[in-house]
Amino acid sequence: MSDDSQRPIIIKRIKKGHGGAHGGAWKIAYADFVTAMMAFFLLMWLLSSATKATLMGIADFFKTPLKVALSGGSGTGDATSPIKGGGKDLTRSVGQVQMADQPDIKRTIILQGGAAAKPEIQEQKSEEEKKRLNDLKQKIEKLIESNPTLKQFKKQILLDITRDGLRIQIVDEKNRPMFDIGSAHLKDYTKVILDEIGKVLNDVPNRVTLSGHTDATPYSGGETGYSNWELSSDRANASRRELVKAGMDETKILRVVGLASAIQFDKQDPYNPINRRISIIVMNKQAEEAALQESAAAPSPPPEAPSGTASPDKNVAPADKH
Repeated sequence: MSDDSQRPIIIKRIKKGHGGAHGGAWKIAYADFVTAMMAFFLLMWLLSSATKATLMGIADFFKTPLKVALSGGSGTGDATSPIKGGGKDLTRSVGQVQMADQPDIKRTIILQGGAAAKPEIQEQKSEEEKKRLNDLKQKIEKLIESNPTLKQFKKQILLDITRDGLRIQIVDEKNRPMFDIGSAHLKDYTKVILDEIGKVLNDVPNRVTLSGHTDATPYSGGETGYSNWELSSDRANASRRELVKAGMDETKILRVVGLASAIQFDKQDPYNPINRRISIIVMNKQAEEAALQESAAAPSPPPEAPSGTASPDKNVAPADKH
């Protein structure tokens, strides 16, 4: 026998691998996917809970991110930046944002440099003011209903909310005028109406304007220089005196004007008695600021004449008002 027949037979078994699917690579990919999804849902939650002003701030940041980074911005570590935030010393109040107790407010200010909170505060104050004026309107309406004297003039007291505030209009009726004909002398019942209104106007801090209106009928003494313009101004001022006499704070009055027949209540009939009226507007903050700015922009009055020099108006005879 040969030597080959004496050798033992060796069988080698090779174990084949189960492939890459049973390795650990898929776990890393799955973990990345779960992390991305978590970040996505977290982003969606933050966007849904953010205010409109905050979203605008985020959009502005991504429009010019390099500009914000170069100019300082929040979180850049520059405490002297015009946009407050960042810095190393968190105990400082200059250039820092310290609102740990109010994280939502802090987030809004950081994202928008503190400018986002202002419109929200203004909107809140505007809503509070609207409510205050509506409450005043309801209070006057209840006063009219509960006061027998005022109730009979209910049709002559018109209340509405305008863009400038609460408007209170006291209008004439054909057989019940507020003033003597062609005069600024108040009727007794008109004084009662103004007295009651004047008492409740102190309940709100808003300033007040008064305007007098006439119909289109020309004033009988117009040729002497006294016209519906002067008449409406005198009637508005007479109403102001009565309101103050009733107890309204005089400092609340911001403007008293006469508009003659320039603004008609009944535009179809300029001679309608309802066009003769006194309009009292309890102004909202926006209208008050506009009126103050307009007054501030008005030119300064001319200097007074030197001592000993007669003023041109001193020799003019007063107008005949009849």
